[in-house]
Amino acid sequence: MKLNQGYAYTEQLGKKAAGLTLLDYLSRFYTHSTLEDWQQRLIREEIELDGQTVSGNPELKPGQALVWHRPPWEEPEVPLDFTVVHEDEHLLAINKPSGLPTMPAGGFLEHTLLMQVRKNRSEASPLHRLGRYTSGIVLFARTAEGASLMAKAWRDHEVQKRYLAVASGQAPEELYQISTPIGPVLHPRLGSVFAASPDGKPSYSLARVLERIRNATLFQVDIQTGRPHQIRIHLASIGHPLVGDPLYGPDGLPLKENPGLPGDGGYRLHAARLVFQHPISAEQVDLQAPLPEGFWSK
Repeated sequence: MKLNQGYAYTEQLGKKAAGLTLLDYLSRFYTHSTLEDWQQRLIREEIELDGQTVSGNPELKPGQALVWHRPPWEEPEVPLDFTVVHEDEHLLAINKPSGLPTMPAGGFLEHTLLMQVRKNRSEASPLHRLGRYTSGIVLFARTAEGASLMAKAWRDHEVQKRYLAVASGQAPEELYQISTPIGPVLHPRLGSVFAASPDGKPSYSLARVLERIRNATLFQVDIQTGRPHQIRIHLASIGHPLVGDPLYGPDGLPLKENPGLPGDGGYRLHAARLVFQHPISAEQVDLQAPLPEGFWSK
C-alpha cells in the first residue's frame, strides 16, 4: 500500500461562519464528512485555527484562518499515462486519459493530471479542466504572461473547442443548435447539481451528427460557452444523453431513479480539438487529440 504525502486544506473564513461553532461550520459546509468524522479529526489534532491546534469547539469569526491537516491516505488507482500534444516556452497541451482527474479534489491528490505534469514541469498551471472521465486536450500555461493572455482569450470566446461524444439513440436531424440554459437543480444526494434549468445561465452548443449505428449517434460538438457538464446536459436535453451517463436523463435533468454523481464514469466524451491564436507569437495553433481506443465502434 502506497500512501501520498497528505495535504493541508486552508480557508479564510467569510461572513457565513459568523455565530457558528467550528463543528457546526465543518459539518454544514463540508458535507463529504459527518459531524462524527469532524469530531474525530479534532481529537486527533488535525484542525488548526489561526495557526493554533484546536482542542474544543470554539465559535468562529469571519477572517479567521482554518486549516485541516489531512493525514496521508491511499488514493484510488487511475490511469497515469498521458501524451504531450504541444509544448513551447509558454504553453503545454496534454492528451488526458479518461479516468484521471485534472485537479486535486476529494480522494485525489497525487493521482491527478496536475501533479503528474508538475513532476517534470513544476511551473505548469492548467487553463481549464476536463471532467475525470472526459478524455482529450487540457491546455497548461508555463509562464505568467502566457497564462494571462490565454485566460483573456478564453473569456473573450476566442478559443474554439470541439468535442466528440457518443450519445444514445439515433438522432433524426443532422445539426442541432442547442441553447438550453444550465443552472443548479435539486439532487437527492448532493443537494444540487448543474442541469437543464429555465433559470440557468445562457449556454450554446452546436452538435453535428458524424455517424449513426443502431442505438447510438456519434456527435461532433462545438461549444461557445463553458458551463459545467455542458455537453452532457445539452445532448440529454434534446433527447440523446450520452451512452452510459449515470447522471443525466433524456430531459437534461438528473435521472429520476438513483441518479449518479457528476464525477461518476460510464460515458464517452473526448476533447478532440482546440484552435486559438498563440498568445505570444500570434500564430494560429490547431491542437488535436486522437480518439481513445474503443471510443466509437460500429
